[in-house]
Amino acid sequence: MGSEGGGGRSENVQQSSRFVATWIVGGAVLGLSVLGLRFALPKKKKRPIRVYMDGCFDMMHYGHCNALRQARALGDQLVVGVVSDAEIIANKGPPVTPLHERMIMVGAVKWVDEVISDAPYAITEEFMRKLFDEYNIDYIIHGDDPCLLPDGTDAYALAKKVGRYKQIKRTEGVSSTDIVGRMLLCVRERTTVDSPSHASLQRQFSHGHSQKSDDGGAGSDTRVSHFLPTSRRIVQFSNSKGAGPDARIVYIDGAFDLFHAGHVEILRLARGLGDFLLVGIHTDQTVSANRGVHRPIMNLHERSLSVLACRYADEVIIGAPREVSKDMITTFNISLVVHGTVAEDNDFQKETGNPYAVPISMGIFQVLDSPLDITTSTIIRRIVSNHEAYQKRNEKKAASEKRYYEGKSYVSGD
Repeated sequence: MGSEGGGGRSENVQQSSRFVATWIVGGAVLGLSVLGLRFALPKKKKRPIRVYMDGCFDMMHYGHCNALRQARALGDQLVVGVVSDAEIIANKGPPVTPLHERMIMVGAVKWVDEVISDAPYAITEEFMRKLFDEYNIDYIIHGDDPCLLPDGTDAYALAKKVGRYKQIKRTEGVSSTDIVGRMLLCVRERTTVDSPSHASLQRQFSHGHSQKSDDGGAGSDTRVSHFLPTSRRIVQFSNSKGAGPDARIVYIDGAFDLFHAGHVEILRLARGLGDFLLVGIHTDQTVSANRGVHRPIMNLHERSLSVLACRYADEVIIGAPREVSKDMITTFNISLVVHGTVAEDNDFQKETGNPYAVPISMGIFQVLDSPLDITTSTIIRRIVSNHEAYQKRNEKKAASEKRYYEGKSYVSGD
């Protein structure tokens, strides 16, 4: 009996051992199978979040660029719709810059991944469905400013209704309306006798504000910028990467006042000549000395942010000297200095003190054919030549802004 009991215990032990061994081997095989499947079948990639923002982007400035930067941060890819000229005329009045120039400007902003031309002013149900189905848009973005149709309804009501709307904060301190006011004041300062129509238009666009001039004199109509630069904003607009040790660095400088499509195109050409584009932004004093006391319209830091937002500019020198010296070329390891054929101060070669004398003597200076015949004065002339239409446009917008913001200065979300 004892012998039989011992044999039974032995058999039970053997069976347990076989069970454990089978379990271990089976687990190992299963583990290897799962591991094999993991490597054999690639993990399905998560679809990028695509966000959409639209606008007129007329006389595009750093405030518009900051809105696009914020919109891009809400997703992985930013698609931007640029409203057609016809839609702008119907809803707001004539645009200062035509569609093809606005397309160039928006497409050059480094946070923009895709651009849609001739976007409607209002998000209709049909267009919204097209955004969701054809462009795979997840959310529609707009600033916290009102975007009202002529009948007083919200242009983004449908997007809000379906829960696919997100809002960003507007940038204080600049608006297209304010910039037009500065341009018209610039025109007034250049004339000895004020035209009644120009004076009236100036009052409309500058909201009747009378500000002190830079020299402290009271009673001047010179409108000064309310933009207060911060290191954080400059960092937000800056690129994180510098030039590599063997990079071919191209340098171009200028005022870049009222940053426009002509500026974008010359920067694009300059960037194509090297690995890294360094852009020098002249000081307000330098611009005034060469173009008159009425310039620049945008101050140094405003102009710097506009250039920094451009995808073709890798880095800027804020307050660059007009003269490109040997020390400067050595310090920044500049390989080539370029200048466009279309510029407001293009008589530098006739000057006694040619600012590009050093790079010319070193054989590293090149003049580029500017793709577009546009200057800051071109934009100003457009405003002045069509002042009545712009006055009506501004009156319509000013009334809306007054209702919502009671005189505060904000960037236009469109």
